[in-house]
Amino acid sequence: MHKPLRIAAVATACAVAGAALYGAGAATAGQSTANSTREPYNIGLLTKDIDTYYGTTLDADGVYQASPDSPYAKDLARIDAAARKYIDKAARKARHHGEKPAVVFDIDDTLLLSLDYEKKTNYTYNATTWAEYVNKADRPAVFGSAELVRYAEARGVEVFYNSGLSEAQRTAAVENLKKIGADVNLDAGHMFLKDKANPPAYLAECATPGTWNCTTVQYKSGTRQHIEDDLGYEIVANFGDQYSDLDGGHADRTYKLPNPTYFVS
Repeated sequence: MHKPLRIAAVATACAVAGAALYGAGAATAGQSTANSTREPYNIGLLTKDIDTYYGTTLDADGVYQASPDSPYAKDLARIDAAARKYIDKAARKARHHGEKPAVVFDIDDTLLLSLDYEKKTNYTYNATTWAEYVNKADRPAVFGSAELVRYAEARGVEVFYNSGLSEAQRTAAVENLKKIGADVNLDAGHMFLKDKANPPAYLAECATPGTWNCTTVQYKSGTRQHIEDDLGYEIVANFGDQYSDLDGGHADRTYKLPNPTYFVS
């Protein structure tokens, strides 16, 4: 994902050190801002809290991994259980009303975990190193993510992807999703990536060929509107690790996955 604004999510990380505040429909008011007049949270302690939350370990290949026993993994498991229960109910309801149910997933840190990149770049973003990292197509799965994708498909729910990755990164994204077992609907008709050179007509209000002025919310909500209005699906659930993945409507329910390492406006 291109990250136009990349800062440590200070209040979020502080909160998860003691208790998980993530879940469906979490309020944006819970986020801190950069305008506090109080002394910010100490960045050294913050990074320790992030490591504790993820249960960060360095594996034999020198890759930072999250622990399956970590608070992060437990938060994801709770979200996953609630989402599965809801998808079952929502899919049946949608079909009863003659609608085609669909779910939409962000990719970065919703399906593919970028913890190793964050740790090794000290939570800073560089377009060149990020592109190199993505193109390795070797990120581990966010716990439970591939299973949830397959679960939705098995329930007759159409799976779509709505990502800030660029069109040039499509091959790597597909390869990486296949590696983690999320090999569902990875064609161009289901995986929407940023194409700044030739943006789709449904984004005409903020993007024309060679000129991209879409905010993250405009791009992602506009794509969801396209899935609903033009492709004829009812999006019953939308999953993302950023509020900008979820804002803007065109989804019956949203699921905010935890991510205390960066913030995308």
